[in-house]
Amino acid sequence: MKLSKVSIKNKKATFEYHLVSKYSAGIVLTGTEVKSIRLGKASMSDGFCYIRNGELWLKNVHIAFYQQGSYNNVEAKRDRKLLLQKKELRKIESKLKEKGLTIVPTQIYINDRGFVKIDIALAKGKKLFDKRHTLKDKQQRREMDRAKKDY
Repeated sequence: MKLSKVSIKNKKATFEYHLVSKYSAGIVLTGTEVKSIRLGKASMSDGFCYIRNGELWLKNVHIAFYQQGSYNNVEAKRDRKLLLQKKELRKIESKLKEKGLTIVPTQIYINDRGFVKIDIALAKGKKLFDKRHTLKDKQQRREMDRAKKDY
């Protein structure tokens, strides 16, 4: 069985935040949610993570209803539990105590064993001038790529 390479990225995360450190976590899903992700029907633009009772939770990530799911479908924007080792969770929790840090999801993908994984990052919010600088760099890269194609 050949698995399709599914990778759903949160493009807003790299624009809005400086990513400090990245972690890869498992995610607790139902069968119809996994099928929707395999079809690429998910959006992470508003998503964020929080810690409650020593567990990491994902909030505001939209996973669309599976078309053939019928009564097995669940709410599209429900809270989903993330699976990390306790050591990593404690490390994240201690770093969150610093002012201005948050946890943002950056990518959902299916690994080679067929499990749905999510990359999360500890992030610090960018200021307005940082965002302008990011846009300027992106524009310059685009112009350089166009110049290379002309040669």
